[in-house]
Amino acid sequence: MKTSSVVSTNIGRIVKAAPYISPSVKNKEVDKIFTENPNIRGIVVVHLGRPIAQITRTHFYQKIGTQYGYNLYMGRENMRLAKTDPLMVDYYESITIVSKLAMERQEEDLYDDVIVTKDGKFAGVVSIRALLMNFVEIQVEMASFLNPLSNLPGNQLIDQRLSEILHAPKYSIIYFDLDHFKSYNDLYGFNKGDKVILFLTEILKRNIQQKGHFLGHIGGDDFMAICPHHNIDNVCIPIIKEFDESISTFYEKDHLMDPNFKCKGRSGKMEKFLIMSLSVAVVTNNKRQFQTVEELSDALAAVKRNCKKIKGSIYLVDEY
Repeated sequence: MKTSSVVSTNIGRIVKAAPYISPSVKNKEVDKIFTENPNIRGIVVVHLGRPIAQITRTHFYQKIGTQYGYNLYMGRENMRLAKTDPLMVDYYESITIVSKLAMERQEEDLYDDVIVTKDGKFAGVVSIRALLMNFVEIQVEMASFLNPLSNLPGNQLIDQRLSEILHAPKYSIIYFDLDHFKSYNDLYGFNKGDKVILFLTEILKRNIQQKGHFLGHIGGDDFMAICPHHNIDNVCIPIIKEFDESISTFYEKDHLMDPNFKCKGRSGKMEKFLIMSLSVAVVTNNKRQFQTVEELSDALAAVKRNCKKIKGSIYLVDEY
């Protein structure tokens, strides 16, 4: 596999410098900053390099503009008018996750800038406008890398994720492949073949993607998952069980019941009819480290070949 890259999705890519002050600065100085910089939406309060609060223009002048607000607050320290629980995210957090967090805020905080930290220190802010524009850009670009049938990440995103996982402390790479799928396509047609692929897709999504792990669609009946652990039994057993319990519903009963029924095999010759099964090849870094994506791919291919030698649905783990 050849590694490739897509647009960076880290929030740090779009962070901008923003004015910041210490907690001891008086509100009259805050007023001066806002007055002299009419385009500034907010000011970040920073203590020992770390952001601790946020003063937004709207909130500040709402408080100052009350009947006694000016006399009550103007000569005091800014923390009396600061929001002490603003949305703060790490520099390397994804734009997608930050967009979700931003939109889940209270209505009065919805359009406040998002504060970004790097190594715990104040790095800057991201406006909601910039956040949403980049979120849309990422969604559009990501869509171009998705498999059109399953709507799962395709080869480019799979390769990129494999490159990223190589030096993780724990990971398992899982390759899913249907046995006798070509025979099924030849017998029932591509439309029904696509329905089988979507059936497998939904099983994999429930057991992998919905648990927060990466799931990609290489193409055809081949899928790949990346899990940040070595608990393979807990992943593979439920998937195989669910697949085996339901795959027969995609066949005609006459074909299933006839012990002499034959269909065209991969070689093009008529062969004994066999129902589809699921081969699952697994490679982990439990006993060895991989330096390149190519090494991973070679190891997976070897395990996959061994899977294909065994009848029925099975998962095999690389035990090098």
